[in-house]
Amino acid sequence: MAFELPKLDYAYTALEPHIDSITMEIHHTRHHNTYTTNLNNAIKGTDLEKKSIEDILAGIASVPENIRGAVNFNGGGYDNHCIFWKSLKPQGGGEPSGPLADAIRKAFGDFAKFKEEFTKAAVGVQGSGWGWLVTKKGSGAVSIKAMPNQTSPRTEGLTPLLGVDVWEHAYYLKYQNKRPDYVAAWWNLINWADVAARFAAAK
Repeated sequence: MAFELPKLDYAYTALEPHIDSITMEIHHTRHHNTYTTNLNNAIKGTDLEKKSIEDILAGIASVPENIRGAVNFNGGGYDNHCIFWKSLKPQGGGEPSGPLADAIRKAFGDFAKFKEEFTKAAVGVQGSGWGWLVTKKGSGAVSIKAMPNQTSPRTEGLTPLLGVDVWEHAYYLKYQNKRPDYVAAWWNLINWADVAARFAAAK
């Protein structure tokens, strides 16, 4: 069964002024759509068509070598963006509560320190990539992981909880080369309920 480009839970204009509507439309209908199409093309006619994206990425080492690069890149791009859109909402931001907040405090001391370290990791990605809050399934612990290009944390046995896309296509129309300004604005959009639900499922 082919993977499909997900519909967003909000309009392209809904995340303004933090992320502009033109960037949102291009990012979703062109970039994410291209990853989706290329993933489907890469796995067409293989047993991977029967698997979930989570299982495909977690088992990337067993993907046939002739398509592994394409599946890693486009499969990661597909899944990363599915998580990205869900983790954003209009009038988001603030801080998490409950078990997720407890895990962040345990790992970083407090939310402010987590935010500082996460921002540093995301802004510091060389070239294109993502900054992630991740957990190891069943551990109940969280950590920060920077990943290059579209490579998913799932390929390293980690469950992605919250990710910020720091490819230039995610912010350049509005922020140009000011990646720190984009990441600072992104904090105002986080849907912590979505992140908490992902954390709960991974526990």
